[in-house]
Amino acid sequence: MELNYDPEEMKERYDLAMERVLEIPDEHILEEKFQQYFKKMAAFLCLMDETYRFVKSGKLKQASLEELQERNRQLYEDILPENYGISYANPTYAEEILGKEHGNLLCFLYTELRALIGYVYEDKIFDCVIRMELFLEIYGMFTCEKEETGLLPAGEALRRTIYWFFSDYSEDAAAEMVTAQVDPDKDFAVRLILDSDLNDVRYLYYFGEYITASELRTARHLAEMSQEQINLMADTYTQGYRKGFELAGKPLYKKKSVGIHYPLGFERMMKKAFENFEKMGLKPALARNAVSAFEGRSVNKRGFFGANPNKQFDYDHKEDKALFFDAKYCNRRLEVLRSAYEERKQLAAEYAGPAVVEIFGETPFAPAKCEAAYKLNEEQQKLQVKFSSDASRLTNEYISQEERSFTIIAFPTPEIGDQYEEIFDEIVKINTLDYELYSRIQASLIDLLDKADYVRIKGMKGNRTDLKVNLWKLQNPAEETIFENCVADVNIPVGEVFTSPKLTGTNGVLHVTHVFLNELEYKDLSITFQDGMIADYDCANFDTPEENKQYIKENVLFHHDTLPMGEFAIGTNTTAYMVARKYGIGAKMPILIAEKTGPHFAVGDTCYSHEEDMVTCNPDGKKIVARDNEVTARYRKDDPAKAYFNCHTDITIPYDELGELTAVSATGEEYPIIKEGHFVAAGAEELNKPLDDEE
Repeated sequence: MELNYDPEEMKERYDLAMERVLEIPDEHILEEKFQQYFKKMAAFLCLMDETYRFVKSGKLKQASLEELQERNRQLYEDILPENYGISYANPTYAEEILGKEHGNLLCFLYTELRALIGYVYEDKIFDCVIRMELFLEIYGMFTCEKEETGLLPAGEALRRTIYWFFSDYSEDAAAEMVTAQVDPDKDFAVRLILDSDLNDVRYLYYFGEYITASELRTARHLAEMSQEQINLMADTYTQGYRKGFELAGKPLYKKKSVGIHYPLGFERMMKKAFENFEKMGLKPALARNAVSAFEGRSVNKRGFFGANPNKQFDYDHKEDKALFFDAKYCNRRLEVLRSAYEERKQLAAEYAGPAVVEIFGETPFAPAKCEAAYKLNEEQQKLQVKFSSDASRLTNEYISQEERSFTIIAFPTPEIGDQYEEIFDEIVKINTLDYELYSRIQASLIDLLDKADYVRIKGMKGNRTDLKVNLWKLQNPAEETIFENCVADVNIPVGEVFTSPKLTGTNGVLHVTHVFLNELEYKDLSITFQDGMIADYDCANFDTPEENKQYIKENVLFHHDTLPMGEFAIGTNTTAYMVARKYGIGAKMPILIAEKTGPHFAVGDTCYSHEEDMVTCNPDGKKIVARDNEVTARYRKDDPAKAYFNCHTDITIPYDELGELTAVSATGEEYPIIKEGHFVAAGAEELNKPLDDEE
């Protein structure tokens, strides 16, 4: 955390804490099962201390690859899938061994202690000290209660101690979070990328993240690529970012920093990207992915990150804040967040927005239900919705939505299959498809769609989709349009036209047989819309309808009772679709690419959230007017908390499950666009070539 602390005082606190930690392995005060837990935690903290000294001494960069790999294994082995069943980081195991009242509390504590791995590599001694002190305070509560009464401390007393830890240090956490977002001078990772020999893969172990054969193979593959290929990848990424500002008429010249989010292994590309951004006047702001319950753990990664040791671990702990999340804490977090932004308002004003590199191809993850894991209760769920809305509005005060943009691009990981290098090269081609060609084709589709009153979508081959999507009514078709012509700018690659549908009159069922959303698997996902709002939903992941509904509510609706259809789009990237079919990687494609391989529907906010009054135009000069829906139009000026949902999840119907997509005018005239998985609209014939080649 960013603090003006006395280094000597902090070193003294650190040494005192470690001195006490070192005594624990020799103590036999508690019942054996609890004593064993604290001994295990003490051993982990000793490993952290040894690693901290190893990094500080400079031995890190002198060590052999084999030595670095062994240390990396030691740091993460306890939560790897093969060990997770008997790890105190597993809520089920912790509850089984330590009991219902104490098990999950101590599981939470261990999970929070694991944040030290990143902190010791970055020399964040304050962050280490406060967690070590929390651990010792909890241990002291156990030993004192045992010595005084022979009993265990009450679970509520332990919870309150943890609660006040998070409340007391929330100001420091907010300062750290905002600083990491907008301050390019916090350059731990940037310096590693710029100063390391990227041909020597040992550098991957300098970040403190979990490293596997995948990151090593990715780094080695990029090392083997020509500089021209690297330049093409980096240029596509950074020019997409620049185009986002240009096409939206936003002032890039005012900005001085860009937020970088990327997976380890892509450092050669990122180094070139930093050069490109520098020419735009932007310095990279690059921080570690969230590791503490302060920031909120998630299966979705941001900042820089290595391999995921265990997605089930992340899933089990994604709602850990249920332990301390209440209205008082939320108000405290909002207060300190405002203070943190206010102290850094100049940096925030100069922040241009995120530039994201995604990866895909990992082994599909379908989470197992964990009854022992912390879950937000109904009251906390409502509070979370309100907090997210308030925090989003607060952020927009200091980082104006009207002056920031983003870009996002995706590449495969080696787990995608034996043909990894070949697939990687195909994705590079997809990411660099002809901008002008797609712009022309999509303009012809928009001309048809602008004539429509609504669009009819029906599935085939087991897909039960039967939807009517109502559209905005154009008043001035010569100068205005409903759909945005999306090419390779903020969302790379090219290939979609999209709109904010009219909610009233949007009815029916959206169904996909198999899809991954935010890295989670859904089987037979079905969502029913009534006047554009979600009225019902189901899937086939679990044994009971109740479990399936809860899964969707948590991870698609994000605890909202309902969400609007925020976007309707038609993906046009048949080349990406063909590549997915050719290599059998359709299920592994990220939504960034998958949404371009068929019509898709987003639940949540529109694509113009907080930008409804901005004027943007398609390449043909027509103004895009379908920027509101009935929810945003009603509430966004007077009650924004009701207007925005702070989520947006795209769900795509692939071409091979699409029976028809037809635009229908107010007089009943039909304009078929897609029929039985092929484009039939005039001007879109080129899109069928990859499909025909496949056949």
